[in-house]
Amino acid sequence: MKIKGLRWWVVALIALATIINYIDRQALSVLWPDIVEDLFPDESALERKQIYANISIVFVFAYAFGQAIFGKIFDWVGTRIGFVLSIGVWSLATIAHAFAQGMLSFSIFRTILGVAEAGNWPGAAKGNAEWFPTKERALAQGIFNSGAAIGGIVSIPLIALLTVYFSWQMIFVVVGAVGLLWLVPWLILVKAPPAMHAWLTEEERDYILTGQKCVESAQQTKFGEQQEYNPGVSELLSRKQSWGVIIASAAIDPIWWLFVFWIPIYLNEVYGMNVKSIGTYGWIPYVGAMLGAWFGGLLAQNRIKAGWSTDKTRKLIISLGCCIMLPALLAMANPGTAETAVLIMAVILFGFQTAIGNVQTLPSDLLGKKAVGTLAGVSGMAAKLGAVGLTSLVPILTADGNYTPAFVIGASLAITAMAAVWLLIPKVEPLTKR
Repeated sequence: MKIKGLRWWVVALIALATIINYIDRQALSVLWPDIVEDLFPDESALERKQIYANISIVFVFAYAFGQAIFGKIFDWVGTRIGFVLSIGVWSLATIAHAFAQGMLSFSIFRTILGVAEAGNWPGAAKGNAEWFPTKERALAQGIFNSGAAIGGIVSIPLIALLTVYFSWQMIFVVVGAVGLLWLVPWLILVKAPPAMHAWLTEEERDYILTGQKCVESAQQTKFGEQQEYNPGVSELLSRKQSWGVIIASAAIDPIWWLFVFWIPIYLNEVYGMNVKSIGTYGWIPYVGAMLGAWFGGLLAQNRIKAGWSTDKTRKLIISLGCCIMLPALLAMANPGTAETAVLIMAVILFGFQTAIGNVQTLPSDLLGKKAVGTLAGVSGMAAKLGAVGLTSLVPILTADGNYTPAFVIGASLAITAMAAVWLLIPKVEPLTKR
């Protein structure tokens, strides 16, 4: 049996996993107003916010180290088994949230969830490098990233709707079970990498493999791995280009997490919304994120097809995304109505997703397939540590209900990400051994 366009089915499954990933992680923030009434009825509003921040920080710490751990795991066991381990464990951890009784138990379950969910990102980067030629990677990454946005769009109203029929405990069970069901089509469809997959047409196999870097002559190994640069961790960290990816990731990613963690809390605190009202408005910013993911990927593909170099394409689209975010982040200082606030957030997340897909593609632009997961994992860990820093500051910065300082910090991070790419990566191209 042959399946035409199999690579697009693979990236669609990875995008679906990302949607599930975001539904699972967003459940806590959307359900938090109900959870605190049940488990923390005697704490003040500030104490409840601090409890939520502490649980979120534990999650991001675990997520940070999970990125580095799973980056290596995916390089060791491959994309197929790596995703089975990642989504299988995070789905069980989500179900376990139903049995939480306080901050400690929530923190334990969020730790397991964070480590396992982290595998989705280095896994996607590695899957992208395996299944797509260079010119299509930003588009594939954009499709994958749109899964995060769609997850945000779907999760908030979906979870709010489920509260009509189920307790918060049962909602965790339901959304966790969906991830286990995802394993079935994944194991059936992704039987092997492109070079050996029996369901891949010869035309598509040739298109994928000849479009990847370093396939230059018949004297090389069959698929060009001999000439790829696959450094160890210490050598990888000695290259300034690696640090350009790491710093850019560490600067830009906290902007996303600022909204992932705090949109429901912000709407509840600033505009007095309950869970059902949050379900009405909270999904809107993620529409901007979804459109930005598609826009950034399609624009990169269009420019490369038009003859732009990978270097010019990546740098200018990353810069465009950051420049879209800057004024919108500053505008959040005084957004006015709730409707205006969520629309401005949509612009911010549009700019973020325009940029981030190209930032996340940089490891596959610079390194061979056996090292992509490692750099993606290390940069992902740095990104989440940056998110920990901003998340831990939010309760302090917003103690009086004013979120302006947090948004100003977000604007400065956008500038830092843009500078790291331009200054530390002189040219986006495959690196060679020194």
